[in-house]
Amino acid sequence: MKYVTEFRDADLVRQTVEKIRKEVTQPWVLMEICGGQTHAIKRYGIDELLPKEIELVHGPGCPVCVTPLEQIDKALALASMPNVIFTSYGDMLRVPGSGRDLFSVRATGGDVRVVYSPLDAVKLAAKNPEKEVVFFAIGFETTAPANAMSVYQAAQLGLRNFSVLMSHVRVPPAMHAILSGEHNRVQGFLAAGHVCAVMGYWEYPPIAEQYRTPMAVTGFEPLDLLHGVLTAVRMLEKGEVGVANAYARAVTYEGNQPAQKLIQTVFMDCDRKWRGIGNIPMSGWCLRPEYAKFDAEQRFEVASIHSEESPICIAGEILQGLKKPHQCPAFGTLCTPEHPLGATMVSTEGTCAAYYQYDQQPIASGASHA
Repeated sequence: MKYVTEFRDADLVRQTVEKIRKEVTQPWVLMEICGGQTHAIKRYGIDELLPKEIELVHGPGCPVCVTPLEQIDKALALASMPNVIFTSYGDMLRVPGSGRDLFSVRATGGDVRVVYSPLDAVKLAAKNPEKEVVFFAIGFETTAPANAMSVYQAAQLGLRNFSVLMSHVRVPPAMHAILSGEHNRVQGFLAAGHVCAVMGYWEYPPIAEQYRTPMAVTGFEPLDLLHGVLTAVRMLEKGEVGVANAYARAVTYEGNQPAQKLIQTVFMDCDRKWRGIGNIPMSGWCLRPEYAKFDAEQRFEVASIHSEESPICIAGEILQGLKKPHQCPAFGTLCTPEHPLGATMVSTEGTCAAYYQYDQQPIASGASHA
């Protein structure tokens, strides 16, 4: 497949690794923001190919993982209501709440449905005017345009039975939180290419300058990731600070301007709690006042639900790059994909899930054999 297979070429992977090996002269700690990048790194053994001087730590860019426990409990409460059709992306159904998950609610009679687009939920609302249709609007900047469009379209259609449970988070404030942390180890970032495809990377240079931390916008294939590592290492070795675009085939500095305009039309910045991390000021999006009638928390009065996270789970430290999954005493024993303590073990982008899947078996294909 054009623009995919050539970025998994084993010979080119070897050549790029050798370039990195020649450039690096001292230890560096790089953080990839995105959980999709984490899975690619583990799947293809990128971390094992790199010279020992480079350590990759894993960031909070898994939207399922950072959705706070209380937000899951609000979803469970909504999904259990008799007149509600609760809609969500499929990877949210197995995320544990305080005592159960959305699969359990569906098994006991709740009308929980998987949708592939929030606009499918809008269609459901139009077809079922006697029901309340709620969409679980989670994600980073990548899913924000479609989620904003669902609210915008519902308003245009005059739908009174559609609402969203908002749990949107943003990358730049998370970078601030990580870099300003007392125990921060991150010296360079691999920024998430799909987020930047929507938002551009115009927000990142001031962060790089403030914390003297170079960044490379990076894709998801083995060569994308290695090109990002090479770019970041070159900047670190030269003492340069800034943001380099190592994913130019998909990302521009300005990003998708119409998508950004739609987001700003429907959403506004707000404080947001992150699972395992806590509150990060102005790190999320919520509905603007003119769209507040589509806020499921207010419509169904579940905003007051508060939950305590498992004291055993160290997902917060993992999501901040402070620890690796194998440093958790529950990893692979008390916490498994079948019986997870936290979302990082069940999400398709979760760091713990990546370590559990790829560190437990031989790596199957692609650049891992380079």
